[in-house]
Amino acid sequence: MKQTQKIQRLVTTMVCSLVAMTSVAQTATGRPKLVVSIMVDQLRTDYVEYLQSLFTEQGFRRLMKQGAYLRDVDFRPAGLDIVSGTALVYTGAMPNASGVAASEAYNPQTLKREATLNDPAAIGNFTTATYSPRALALSTFSDEIMIDGAGLGLVYSIATDPQQAIVMASHAGTGALWLNPSDGRWSTSTYYKQALPTTVTDLNYRRPLSQRIDTMQWKPLLADLNRYPGIPSQKRRYPFRYTFPSTGRDTYRMWAASPKANEEVTSLAIEYLRSLQLGRRGDAIDMLNVGLTAAPFKYVKDGDYRLELEDTYLRLDRELARLLNAIDKTTGLSNTLIFLSSTGYYNNATADDPKYQIPSGDFSAKRALSLLNAFYTSRHGSGNYVVAFDRGQFHLNRALFEQKGLDTDAEAREGKLFLQRMSGVADAWTLSELLTASDADLAALRLSINPKTAGQIIIAVQPGWNLIDDTVYPSVVTPVRDCAVMTPAFILGPGVEAVTIGTPVDAAALAPTVTGILRIRSPNGAKEKPLF
Repeated sequence: MKQTQKIQRLVTTMVCSLVAMTSVAQTATGRPKLVVSIMVDQLRTDYVEYLQSLFTEQGFRRLMKQGAYLRDVDFRPAGLDIVSGTALVYTGAMPNASGVAASEAYNPQTLKREATLNDPAAIGNFTTATYSPRALALSTFSDEIMIDGAGLGLVYSIATDPQQAIVMASHAGTGALWLNPSDGRWSTSTYYKQALPTTVTDLNYRRPLSQRIDTMQWKPLLADLNRYPGIPSQKRRYPFRYTFPSTGRDTYRMWAASPKANEEVTSLAIEYLRSLQLGRRGDAIDMLNVGLTAAPFKYVKDGDYRLELEDTYLRLDRELARLLNAIDKTTGLSNTLIFLSSTGYYNNATADDPKYQIPSGDFSAKRALSLLNAFYTSRHGSGNYVVAFDRGQFHLNRALFEQKGLDTDAEAREGKLFLQRMSGVADAWTLSELLTASDADLAALRLSINPKTAGQIIIAVQPGWNLIDDTVYPSVVTPVRDCAVMTPAFILGPGVEAVTIGTPVDAAALAPTVTGILRIRSPNGAKEKPLF
């Protein structure tokens, strides 16, 4: 009898142990209920590590210590911007394949430069702008999350930039929210069938940014300016202070480029988490995409933005802490996959002061376009041979060349040789040369070009010079620097081990890594394997 009781107790113990082990296994292998994807424009690894002693424990430090910290994400294409960089991360494909090579592209039908995601068929809500993701040629991990849940999940995005918001919500998303730069209202597109959440419409009507913006100011977060490392004494003696007058022409753009925009976006994200019950509604995975900025503040008054940039990172850390704490209090960090990435490029805000005598100059796109057109006129008679300039690309008038019985590719080669002799041009190529070249040095440029929208001649401006696009108003001045910048990514969530990866990681592997953790398909154009 006693022997029988011993055996029964042993069996009971084994069964209980197996149940416990099964429960642990289910917890360990269970998928997250919520994905929060955060894209930080122009985030740099060196600044994150340089300033981490001033960060809180709940922001960047938590991501670095508790999750996977990828120190060196390699964004291979040249000339990325906030839209093309975001599209690369979300599709896992290069700009030459994603359909989004830049925020703008030349439209040969309208003979104008337009937003890449411009779509006249999509009506704006709280905006006259028309955007949709139809030009995005590939699926994103946002799409794959929605498909995995058979359309039952919710996928929202919030960003100040409209096209970044749309790329993040993508084709199958529930809704995309962005800032209208004309009046400061939060806007969306009728492409997304889900109406704006009530909290957003209430904000637009009852507490619009236009009624609050002139009460906001941005000044150093730390009272003791000596705590900001590497700042010259004159910057510590005269700290910055920015206000945002409601009547200014660029007020909303200036505000969107400041840390004040990060605060507003984070508050909206937290409200989405609370009011929409994201990650707490059922079995399907929900997703919240958030666009923040760590870009140099181009509205600096003295040309030196170092103090503003360091302060931006400190404030960004606190907004991340606020968002992560809100996730923990609602859905729970144990049920959430956090993904944070840079957009993979860095655009210096200002040119060097002439007093330092760095070799420099101004390359005028309007003058170069005029001279190139005059070159063709001298060869073939009067005509409008060059129709547009766009981000270093000259668009030739194919119809006119064909009308005159000329080979456009041959004329592009002649135009390339003409431009190569121009001051400020480091090199020039035809589109055909770039697409067929096997030179590894040209790979970054080749990956950045969409053959369907690119110009026939592409130039590189000499580093140190200013590329002045005066074919548009107001003119856009871009200081040219050809420097490598390390950009980071962070992944925190169930099943993700705490690890720091210092070796370079291809940015195209980020999307497959996220979908791999979620155990769903990779985006349809993602060729890289998951990291884990």
